[in-house]
Amino acid sequence: MRFNSSKPSDCLSGFVENFWLYEGYEAEHANERILPTGTIELVINLRENELRIYDAEQPEICSRFSGAVVSGAYEKGFVSDSEEEAFIIGIHFKPGGAFPFLGLPADELADTHVDLDTRWGYSANLLREQVCEATTVNQRFHLLETALTEHLFHPIEHHYSVATALDVMEERGDVSVRDIAKDVGLSQRRFAQLFKREVGMTPKLFSRVQRFQRARAIIHQQEKAADWAGLAMECGYFDQSHLIRDFVEFSGLSPAAYVGQYNRFLDQNTHIKRYHFPLSSKGGQFYPIHQVSGDDIMSLGGNYVPKD
Repeated sequence: MRFNSSKPSDCLSGFVENFWLYEGYEAEHANERILPTGTIELVINLRENELRIYDAEQPEICSRFSGAVVSGAYEKGFVSDSEEEAFIIGIHFKPGGAFPFLGLPADELADTHVDLDTRWGYSANLLREQVCEATTVNQRFHLLETALTEHLFHPIEHHYSVATALDVMEERGDVSVRDIAKDVGLSQRRFAQLFKREVGMTPKLFSRVQRFQRARAIIHQQEKAADWAGLAMECGYFDQSHLIRDFVEFSGLSPAAYVGQYNRFLDQNTHIKRYHFPLSSKGGQFYPIHQVSGDDIMSLGGNYVPKD
């Protein structure tokens, strides 16, 4: 397997995190859950002109798209077909970074995928053909960057309130949307409208997703059993129960179950992509990795109450 990534040029660096490419990725598991990030992704399948996307909560529901898609900002993530990850390239935008290149408000793409040609027309199909025909990684990344600069619907800049909010949310896990709106001199409603338009979700939901990803990153770095109370405090949760609720909502697993599964995958030398989590399957049929149990909740000292 080969993985490559590249940073964009200076003119796009405020909006694009990186360009990435996987080649020769062969997973033993059939599917992967892509966890919510609060960002938008442009993805091109270089092996076949199709991408299959499954619902995270009802994975038997499959939606088929062309081999070049835009993945909107998801609240609960989605499930992808591992076979289609074998030879794939994409653009990982920073939060709110895709907005100038889409030609529509980012919240219209929330919790969905769309074929790239619905936004860019025939040039999207031409881009996929060119990227498939390119012979080097650098050529492919250059084609992606050129395509972005040729599809600018808006200036490459955020509304000042969105830029301020993104900076604050990156630094803090317990930020108040009310306080941000007050600091930028806008009503909460107006601020939320502007934020959703550029980022693709409400500022409150985005803050929750970033907090979840912050907790997940810390868990990955720890070599011993997690200090759940300390983790909850460090990431800005009210308490351990709050941490559990968000983890179950965004990953489908309790934190304890997530750690257990994650460590088992590492022991099996399973490659885990940055925002992905492998799923188990039997004969193409999904089955639960884990059911949240009372033991999991008590192991965290929480009092988890399922949401309606």
